[in-house]
Amino acid sequence: MRPTLPFSLMASALGAFAQTSKSGSVWVTPHEQYSSSVGVLGCLVDSNRIAYWPASVDCDNICVRLSHEGREVYLLRVDQSQGAYDVSYDAWNYLYTGKSASKAPAVGGPVAMDFETVDADKCKDLIHTDGHKLPLSASNSMNYLASCLADEDSWVAQNYVLYNILDPICSMGTKEKCPLDWPAANQASCPSGLGVPSVLEGEAVYNIQYGTGKMVSSQTNLVVNDAPSSAQAAAPGGMYVRYTKPGFSAAHVAKRTVSAGERQLYKVDNHPSQSPCLIVADSDFMRA
Repeated sequence: MRPTLPFSLMASALGAFAQTSKSGSVWVTPHEQYSSSVGVLGCLVDSNRIAYWPASVDCDNICVRLSHEGREVYLLRVDQSQGAYDVSYDAWNYLYTGKSASKAPAVGGPVAMDFETVDADKCKDLIHTDGHKLPLSASNSMNYLASCLADEDSWVAQNYVLYNILDPICSMGTKEKCPLDWPAANQASCPSGLGVPSVLEGEAVYNIQYGTGKMVSSQTNLVVNDAPSSAQAAAPGGMYVRYTKPGFSAAHVAKRTVSAGERQLYKVDNHPSQSPCLIVADSDFMRA
């Protein structure tokens, strides 16, 4: 009988090979919360199709095709893990079961899957900006962007856009584009001032909760009913959610966005599909 390697050694061997190879097999695990080590803005990409892999994020090889049992997905590789080959929970769930994690959430550990690093253009549909340019934080992505601009022919150097948003989960800053006069300047120019830490209204990144399939706001950690798709969340104007306050019931409300601070004051109720609205002040309530 042939001896077999312990799983940990086998996974380690596959992982070491994958870091230096353009294709092969890796043990893939689900990842619940969106993040990006290079400042890619989660409100402007499909946060359910992200790869969190050990190798550092480079300027060309940011798109991975992952397949399992006849199913495949394309993933943006915009974050670096501590060693695991994590992917967005929904992507893992689909490859493992054939169903979305929001519809039929599964649980489990590492699953052997085949990967291939492909041309970054294959992931353009995962990027929700004009021209499918990679959305980066003007204040916190400059080290990464500068390394890419040093190779002017790299994909990122040719396909980036800077926004005045401070964090990958889009909770602070202003949703405005910031031009960069490179190499004359190493800092972007933003209409309202670079890096002003104002609360960003109307944007959201949603995570699918592991094991339950519920949608959770990364900004408030609250479960949100009927959260929009990542494409809808990235659309101009943001999304509208009805909020209720304990002890009160909703009266007439106006359509407007709500700050992260206000989100924490109100309890998520529902998202009316025909007349989206937000409750944002005591004056918008009548006592129950």
